[in-house]
Amino acid sequence: MASTLDGPRISAKNLTAKQLVVFLHGYGADGKDLIAIGKQWQNMMPDAAFVAPNAPEICAQSPMGRQWFKLETFEPEEQWQGVTQAGPLLDAFLDDELKRYGLDDSRLLLVGFSQGTMLALHVGLRRAKAPAGILGFSGAIVGPEFLSEAIAKTPAGRPPPILLVHGNQDEMIPVEALFLSAEELAKAGIPCEWHLSPGLGHNIDAGGLTHGGLFACKSLKIEIPKEAWLRR
Repeated sequence: MASTLDGPRISAKNLTAKQLVVFLHGYGADGKDLIAIGKQWQNMMPDAAFVAPNAPEICAQSPMGRQWFKLETFEPEEQWQGVTQAGPLLDAFLDDELKRYGLDDSRLLLVGFSQGTMLALHVGLRRAKAPAGILGFSGAIVGPEFLSEAIAKTPAGRPPPILLVHGNQDEMIPVEALFLSAEELAKAGIPCEWHLSPGLGHNIDAGGLTHGGLFACKSLKIEIPKEAWLRR
């Protein structure tokens, strides 16, 4: 399947991309919503290219934004149908982007927010080869009963590293979703780390960005120079 997705991009600061970071925005947003994170991380990831594709559908409840799949009832069945329908399009996009830069999945980091986290976990855990890592902000695992389909493995034979970040005052996706997701992943033999942002709603704060950036560099085996943090 050829991909028809596209969105804002940031080229590697050192010109030749050795890693690829793909941001998947939330419901009612678009790629511009997350690509700014790439600008914040660029100093500590100078060999990374960043891309934030726009979801394929106009958002039903926010026509100025996009959606990866519709959310009318917010029921688990609707979410499962959504990720399974949107998954192949994202898979094709990831294949095309890796080919564009001459990279493989071991150089790929998926970063999602809210609905984008749902899709990042669904696709990242089911690719033929595991991405270097999956970072999910304010989201949840969809269809935990189907995690036996999660076949993606690193060259060492392990599931991809996962970090879930959530605000404990999230009004859209309650913080309980973080703990339930971590528990369901553990049951399936997929360990994950998590970070809780106190006082934060459905958003990303400085602490989450810091922990996320450290996780990104660790997953992609990037050594962070001290001066990169000083320029942030």
